[in-house]
Amino acid sequence: MAKRDFVVAVVGATGAVGEKMRKYLEERSFPVKELRLLASKRSAGQTLPFRGEEIVIQEATPEAFEGVDIALFSAGGSVSKQLAPEAAKRGAVVIDNSSAFRMDENVPLVVPEVNRHVLPTHKGIIANPNCSTIQMVVALKPLYDRYGIERVIVSTYQAVSGAGAKAVEDLYQQTEAFIKGEKVEPKILPVGILPKKTQIAFNAIPQIDVGQENGYTFEEMKMVMETKKILEDEQVGVTATCVRLPIVQGHSESVYVELASEYNLEEVRALLADSPGLIVQDDITNQVYPTPLETANTPDTYVGRIRRDLTHPNGLNLWVVSDNLLKGAATNAIQIAEALVEDEIVK
Repeated sequence: MAKRDFVVAVVGATGAVGEKMRKYLEERSFPVKELRLLASKRSAGQTLPFRGEEIVIQEATPEAFEGVDIALFSAGGSVSKQLAPEAAKRGAVVIDNSSAFRMDENVPLVVPEVNRHVLPTHKGIIANPNCSTIQMVVALKPLYDRYGIERVIVSTYQAVSGAGAKAVEDLYQQTEAFIKGEKVEPKILPVGILPKKTQIAFNAIPQIDVGQENGYTFEEMKMVMETKKILEDEQVGVTATCVRLPIVQGHSESVYVELASEYNLEEVRALLADSPGLIVQDDITNQVYPTPLETANTPDTYVGRIRRDLTHPNGLNLWVVSDNLLKGAATNAIQIAEALVEDEIVK
């Protein structure tokens, strides 16, 4: 129970993740004394509901953070780089959903079920990891603690909403045109800043974010670097292939884990089932396994298809699914805020 209520700001309040943040602050009864909804100048003056009232959206400026205790950012990296230090300078604890600060050695990168213990090290800014990293490390952490991990090979199957609301609308338009036999004109994917666009309707795009010199994409390298930082182990081998599918909401991952010691498969199932934030759905005979459609709009991470690898004695295969807008973004940020309050790190 919080000893007092807090002034909370949501930056990017009109976006998909900002909307979820506002919803979860209300649904999870976060101790909010005052909610400030901040967005771009063009959205200022509009209103959004919160606890039965209409809150007027303000322009996100440095001055808007005066008196704010906790600032939840989900407005993109450029906004975070510009305004997060300003918010922190004014005394707010920033929880940032962009990639702007994730690999900064002075900024803790936090998934509460995994590394809550690093929260007290913050210097005003806390980073929310990449959505695909969050759900994977929630599943990896109990295995890491019990058996150790040598290597992880992950292939992701990511929803279009991870690229924003305009990408979702583009998917709808492409799908309608394709079904009608009309010309499909993609506008957003694979990456908004790149000139060439690829159809996502009835397709799979093996590129999320921009390509790097090593042949991987930035999304793939996020998973590599963030996993090592969160587990606090640079020796864990991680390689990733990230793919965009024509799914609206919910990321799925095929995860191969090479454990550092022998394991019992039933013990693994029990270990995962007893771990915070994880729900095991694993019965292939009866077609029980998580899918993005069935787990959408829920805050947990789901694991299924748990099976021993056929090529390595300590190899383990998992299927990991989670809602990218919730646990992959908004829910994790709110959980960080809740931990700050519960542990009296923000006062």
